[in-house]
Amino acid sequence: MSEIMRAAYVIARRDFSAVVFSKTFFFFLLGPLFPILIGMAFGGLGEKISTTDLRPIVGIALPAADAARIERTHAILTERMGPQALPRLRRVATDETPAALLARTDSGVAAILSGSIDRPRLTGKAADIDRLEGDVSLLVSATNATESLRMIPVERHEVATSRGAQAQAQMLLGRVAQVVIFFLTLILAGMVLSNLVEEKTNKIIEILAAAVPIDAIFLGKLLAMLAMSFVGILFWGGSALAIFLATRDPATIIATPAVGWTAFIALGVAYFTMAYTLLGSLFLGIGAQAATVREVQTLNMPVTMAQMLIFFFASYAVDHQGSAADVAAMIFPWSSPFAMIAHAAYDDAIWPHLLALLWQAIFVAVIIRVGVLLFRRHVLKSGGAGWRGLFRRRSAWGA
Repeated sequence: MSEIMRAAYVIARRDFSAVVFSKTFFFFLLGPLFPILIGMAFGGLGEKISTTDLRPIVGIALPAADAARIERTHAILTERMGPQALPRLRRVATDETPAALLARTDSGVAAILSGSIDRPRLTGKAADIDRLEGDVSLLVSATNATESLRMIPVERHEVATSRGAQAQAQMLLGRVAQVVIFFLTLILAGMVLSNLVEEKTNKIIEILAAAVPIDAIFLGKLLAMLAMSFVGILFWGGSALAIFLATRDPATIIATPAVGWTAFIALGVAYFTMAYTLLGSLFLGIGAQAATVREVQTLNMPVTMAQMLIFFFASYAVDHQGSAADVAAMIFPWSSPFAMIAHAAYDDAIWPHLLALLWQAIFVAVIIRVGVLLFRRHVLKSGGAGWRGLFRRRSAWGA
């Protein structure tokens, strides 16, 4: 066992140094920041469009007094509901029929409200009326409710604790943790697929296999990629923390996880490690069978789809605590890290996490052994002991 670990450490140090100290690693660190910046830019643009340009405009062809009343109501409602909640209003001429106004190329309105406040009439295409009828009815009804529509102040009665609000906040925290671990594994674990292709092509793998046990090669490469991932996480996490501290609202309150922040962060690191090694060991075994980079690229799509299905399954289980789906998500090795980190946010029990981590570690060892066996049989054309020799101690540790 010590021989395996020493050899794995040598392989891991070799691969880690080759990747981290390369010229391209800096661009790898910057890579995920560009989609985030582009997403923020387009998100702000999309929000601006959704709250302004894409809102339909209703023309107001009412007497001046009625038009002023409904505009006032519109301003009061949108102040509380948000500007995107209701269509925009624009006064139009009252000396033409609504149909004639809508037929003009410069009208710029989707429908026209005419008649009076007591007997309103909405003119437009059937689809536009279906879309706007409820909002216009709300505006007219609120305008008719009282001559002086105003916000009635609510008496405040503050409490120190709200279990319902705390549970919802912890549930949200668990979901955020799931998304963070998922995206990190999605970005990082896929690189393991191509880890062995270049060395197989250059015949370096045969030299390594002659010098150290195959188990040590697989384990060392997995540890090297994991260590490289933590370097990236420290960089991205530090950048995200700096942005958060610089831009967050001082009144923002982040829910405290049920297990406490120290344990939650430690479990987050542990579950990312397990999620990465579970997927990474599987991908390492699959990628070891690929002969060319093209084959690895072909495998990327099904691998990504499988990751997304696992994440969706774990996310679904969070909404059904205690159900069969929740239990299955905690037991199934590849969804277990996502399900368990969510449980850490709203359940203060620690012992299930110890069992889950042990269960996941066992599967990592099993997957590595299966990958090694397949690599020996189908790539190196050796190791004919078959499946019965999978767990034999002598072959397992290369002794």
